[in-house]
Amino acid sequence: MTDLITERSARIVAARKLTRRAGRDAAGLFLAEGRQAVAEALADPGVVQEVLATQAAVAAHRDLLSAAPVPVRLLTEKAAAGLSETVTPQGLLAVCALRDVPAEAVVGAPPRLSVALSELADPGNAGTILRTADACGAGAVVFGAGSADPYGGKAVRASAGSLFHVDVVRGASLPELIPAMQAAGVTVLAADGGGEATLDALTTELTGPVLWLFGNEARGVPADLAAMADARVRIPMRGRAESLNLAAAAAICLYVTQLAQ
Repeated sequence: MTDLITERSARIVAARKLTRRAGRDAAGLFLAEGRQAVAEALADPGVVQEVLATQAAVAAHRDLLSAAPVPVRLLTEKAAAGLSETVTPQGLLAVCALRDVPAEAVVGAPPRLSVALSELADPGNAGTILRTADACGAGAVVFGAGSADPYGGKAVRASAGSLFHVDVVRGASLPELIPAMQAAGVTVLAADGGGEATLDALTTELTGPVLWLFGNEARGVPADLAAMADARVRIPMRGRAESLNLAAAAAICLYVTQLAQ
């Protein structure tokens, strides 16, 4: 432990910059807040640089922090509040290295199941899809150019630690990625409410390596990208709902795929 760090210290000033995407990209670091995120980060070797915790958080999470392989630095409640993006700061944060992998790594060794996101706007959806992809055994989630940053506070919280379990690709050119994945033997399926194929009718399409392509919450998958997919797939709905939100649709598509595999 170190002396108590205040909100005016250079360390906290630097950490506060990580609450913005530009600051994260410049430093190559991001913040993970709360016990679940910090525990999963610490279990991912070499990711955590240091842990920042209030005295109350240290007392509450002594079992976790006593075994931390990195420095645990005490900070004031006010300093912790300045780093938190929540209404009720938890007083426990890990400073982590960005976990990006290049798109070429995913193409070179395609996972059995992977996800690509085109112009995804909401960071909460980004984190939720990361969590769902992890639960369904996906090996990678690709954030296309213009998508929300998975390392933002809301996305990290929504991922509930799954950010540390799957490979993350950011800023990928999806028009380049899709044909490269297809050439590597991956079936690319675009989730599309107006698709010609229905999810419940797919058979062999789900058994091999699959990349699911999901689009913007309001606009869906761009037409040019959807046209590149091996199939445009819609979820059959028996009830009267007009549509499903993105996170729910992604959960259904990924769950059905894992059952087929």
